[in-house]
Amino acid sequence: MPEHASWLTFLLAHIKETLNHNAHAFGATLNSKTPANWMSFEPITASLLVGLLLVAFGLSVRRQVANVDQAVVPESRLSLRTFFEAFLGYFYDLAKSVMDAERAKQHFPLIATSACFIFFGNLLSLIPGMPIPTTNLNITLGCGLVVFVYFNVVGLKAQGWGYIKHLAGPAWYLAWLIFPLEVISMCVRPITLAVRLMLNMAVDHLILAIFLGLVAVLVPLPVMVLGVLVIAVQTLVFTLLTCIYVGLATEHEEHH
Repeated sequence: MPEHASWLTFLLAHIKETLNHNAHAFGATLNSKTPANWMSFEPITASLLVGLLLVAFGLSVRRQVANVDQAVVPESRLSLRTFFEAFLGYFYDLAKSVMDAERAKQHFPLIATSACFIFFGNLLSLIPGMPIPTTNLNITLGCGLVVFVYFNVVGLKAQGWGYIKHLAGPAWYLAWLIFPLEVISMCVRPITLAVRLMLNMAVDHLILAIFLGLVAVLVPLPVMVLGVLVIAVQTLVFTLLTCIYVGLATEHEEHH
């Protein structure tokens, strides 16, 4: 992807000698095998900023709902609290539609965290000059690997040996064929999550940057409207696939 600059890029440039000295800890990139440099810290720092932003939002909403008697009455205007109630309520209903209510509640912390991080990480693309962590494959692959590790762990915990047995298929004489295919299909899941999210957000951000570079007033507005749609769709797709993977991993045989 082409290089881009944000305010975080210029901020990190002031300490790039120190960052370059410590960049060897990242090793080489997977695709080009080039060593990491000071710019490798930008997507990580941007992800930390999104995380801090979510923590600040969470603390603010928590203060608003601390008084149960007042919090039980919904607010008449759009606020941070009502936004998160509607936002997280939608994804909780989505999780319940994929799995039962008990499992949706049990695994909702991962589902809600994924939805919030992807949404707000993508939302930064609408603000010119802001760093966008979800345009970097390392960040999106990290999100995909977290989901991958989680649904395998909860699947083994819920089904035990039956989770591995399920990968071999219903017939023992076809296990030699089905088991490798299922393992390959499972290992591809975090890659598809990562690449789909990264490419869509990187292309959306690139197109918006091109229009802003050509004409900075009014012309980029239709692209920004489409960007909002892309942000919503990518958040929904990533979260929906997370719900499906967790639901399939924790589905007991008697539920089929």
